[in-house]
Amino acid sequence: MVAQRGLIISLLVMLLWVLSVNASVHDYAGERFISKGNAFVVHGGSEGLYSSVPNKNESSNYGNGDSYIRFEKITFRRPKEAAQSQTGLVHAIVFEVEDRDTIGGSAYGGQRAICCTSDLAKLGACTEGDVIHRPSTRHANWPQVFHVPLNGDVATLQLKSIQITETGMYNLYFIHCDPNLKGLVIEGKTIWKNPTGYLPGRMAPLMKFYGFMSLAFVVLGIFWFSQYARFWREILQLQNCITLVIALGMFEMTLWYFEYAEFNKTGIRPTGITIWAVTFGTVKRTVARLIILMVSMGYGVVRPTLGGLTSKVIMLGGTFFIASEVLELVENVGVINDLSGKAKLFLVLPVAILDAFFILWIFTSLSMTLNKLQARRMMAKLEIYRLAVAVIVSVGWICYELYFKSSDVYNERWQSAWIIPAFWQILSFSLLCVICVLWAPSQNSTRYAYSEDTSEEFDKEDTLTLIKPSTPLPKDVQSSLETRPLHSSDGTQDENLEEDKTE
Repeated sequence: MVAQRGLIISLLVMLLWVLSVNASVHDYAGERFISKGNAFVVHGGSEGLYSSVPNKNESSNYGNGDSYIRFEKITFRRPKEAAQSQTGLVHAIVFEVEDRDTIGGSAYGGQRAICCTSDLAKLGACTEGDVIHRPSTRHANWPQVFHVPLNGDVATLQLKSIQITETGMYNLYFIHCDPNLKGLVIEGKTIWKNPTGYLPGRMAPLMKFYGFMSLAFVVLGIFWFSQYARFWREILQLQNCITLVIALGMFEMTLWYFEYAEFNKTGIRPTGITIWAVTFGTVKRTVARLIILMVSMGYGVVRPTLGGLTSKVIMLGGTFFIASEVLELVENVGVINDLSGKAKLFLVLPVAILDAFFILWIFTSLSMTLNKLQARRMMAKLEIYRLAVAVIVSVGWICYELYFKSSDVYNERWQSAWIIPAFWQILSFSLLCVICVLWAPSQNSTRYAYSEDTSEEFDKEDTLTLIKPSTPLPKDVQSSLETRPLHSSDGTQDENLEEDKTE
């Protein structure tokens, strides 16, 4: 109880903690330009940014309401052997995702190019060797383009800040069109800031969400552990697994909140906290799926062990853990940019396939177990299997998630992207709450447990319902029945016995 009180106090302090805000930091440490078509490109960042708050007195609990992208100490370097070549030019382009068609062009319906070609220059659309860009029809002065001339081996972009006045998904690219600038690298950093702090737009709502989920797990943990302590003599093995899932969930939600809070404060994701949060979450999801699968198979209820299926269950769980761990590490550890739809689809596909396999196996096992329980009239145990609706909802949400990520190639629906991970957390927590209510430790916990003579008991009950006791026979009749022989060679006694039975 002391540990629980300490955890509750720390969570309350955590939620009331007011964080100072710096900005989102994208560091460039000697990154090289990569050839893309007829241009050489470095992706400087991609984030959802909310517009600046007009009235700073109405801003959030932390943050000054400003939203901007700031360039700090951006330096371009090229090898000394290339410094004697002709003067080069590097462009820094910032645009909103809906204005992506204003970058690049094509001549006579040919292949789209980023740098101005001789054919486009003849048409007067651009200057040969420059990056093609046109003014946006929606926002004045956009896209923002900055030119950095290279007269030696080093060039520096002056300190600049772009105020964000329209909410959107913004992209930054550094581009040059000169093949003679081979080996050019970029150093420095850019700072991206939302009105409420560092967190990218799609992550900002998740910080509050994980704070509330932390408190929800604390409440659930208090209920479960109090029941666990009261009836510890009646604990089943599956209830120990549920205890593990609750503990993992509490640690996961708390770590995610601290990770997002630190991320919002410093602009750099804390690698250690992120790895621990990812690992706790992956272990929790894997154990939870294995528990649902084993319960669906009737483990501990209608069968004492999984038999030959144990190795297959462990193999599926291990594969799911590895795939989920890789997905979460790639998506979270050290990542600041909002991933594109194609990248997310590639990462989530193996996990979705394994989830589908889990669901298929759970459905088939659940159907067989329900049939067994109904045939044996084990209604008390049948209650715990009324959770198939959660499996159906999971299938529907997996389909929606795949559709969402495949159709949102350019991350235009970033403001609602946080709902995807939040829904999974809510669904798993709701399912865990239902399981905790049905499987809560009590003095009658053993009624769910498997017993070897269960089927025999129910066979006896069925037999007793068919043969009901009648009025006792007189003593003289009983004695006459007892004195009659049970077997005879001619079968006459057997007939008399049948008559007695009829009477």
